[in-house]
Amino acid sequence: RLLPDRPPATITNHSLPIHPITMKSAITALLVALVIATASAFTGTPLQLGRTSTAAAHSTRSTLVMRERKCDLLGKKANRKARVVTFSHKRIHKVQQVNLQWKRFYSDDLGRQVRLRLSTKGIKTVNKYGSIDAAAKKFGVNLTKY
Repeated sequence: RLLPDRPPATITNHSLPIHPITMKSAITALLVALVIATASAFTGTPLQLGRTSTAAAHSTRSTLVMRERKCDLLGKKANRKARVVTFSHKRIHKVQQVNLQWKRFYSDDLGRQVRLRLSTKGIKTVNKYGSIDAAAKKFGVNLTKY
């Protein structure tokens, strides 16, 4: 059966103006926006992403300080040349860490507590000399930093 001749149905929206955008101009606009974004990323002040408390920002002592695993009094640090010999006589390198402990002592010279990271041998040394002040004087340690 044959259909009668009708014009094809068209959908028109007269409320929106039609602006032809070519592919070349769209790519050019995107590249310009990319260049501006990368240029602004490397200039200016950095963003503050994390929240910092006002007490931590105003205190003189930072809460996150990476320190070497070393005794504050004696200077003992890890033995990096230790070896383990297996049953098949393979020699495997391992690190022997120092037994470090956080310890508080009262300093008579400073009139306050000092908090040191000492090895267990360092704690015995302080007990031998009688006070942290005498041990620090013997080993040349400045207690005002602690």
